[in-house]
Amino acid sequence: MDYVNYLVIAIFLFFLFKRYLPTKGVNNISTTDLKAELNDKNKQFVDVRTPEEYKGNHIRGFKNIPLNQLAQKAEKELSREKEVIVICQSGMRSRQASKILKKLGFSKVTNVKSGMNAWS
Repeated sequence: MDYVNYLVIAIFLFFLFKRYLPTKGVNNISTTDLKAELNDKNKQFVDVRTPEEYKGNHIRGFKNIPLNQLAQKAEKELSREKEVIVICQSGMRSRQASKILKKLGFSKVTNVKSGMNAWS
């Protein structure tokens, strides 16, 4: 193999790892940990699944802001003063949502690992 092939493989691996690494400054909790947080009025809860997924099953207290609308709606519908706890179906979209919120300047962001798949 020549250097170009090694470079292409290295770039591919970099982006692959970057996608799955935890976002700096984002807490990750389990659904068991989430149960202890649900009554905290100083936290805001966001479900980033589609409206159809949300209607099918959701956790009381979670506001539905689909991932594809989060960047536009976060500024109007969420407070930067309170922690934002984010959930989706499996943890992938909520991880993306956490990155978006951090880029928008939200300092206290928590992702629910494994999402609704682990909720019982």
